[in-house]
Amino acid sequence: MSAKNLDGRKRWRNITVGFRVSPEENELINKAVSLSGLPKQEYCYRKCIEQNVVVQGNPRVYKALRNELANVLAELKRLETVTDEHKELLQLIELITVTIYGLKGDDSDVG
Repeated sequence: MSAKNLDGRKRWRNITVGFRVSPEENELINKAVSLSGLPKQEYCYRKCIEQNVVVQGNPRVYKALRNELANVLAELKRLETVTDEHKELLQLIELITVTIYGLKGDDSDVG
């Protein structure tokens, strides 16, 4: 069991919340966490309570973006066409795009 810690408002975080996901959902969550630069716990609870996830650019985030873009490129080269059947790939491309635009400080809507 991990140690208790305090949130930004000096409240104890001592309750554990868990849920089940498929292997594919787990992979997508892990990629999103990696691209955010946040710890998994922080990312998940911010998304659950609909807080903004603000990505702070750092070497770890840039490395994650580079690696995910390389994976997307390899997958796109493998496919003849991209259809709605490739929903996870399209979600990953959208997540990478939003992250990159956010790092640039561009206020334009990418969605």
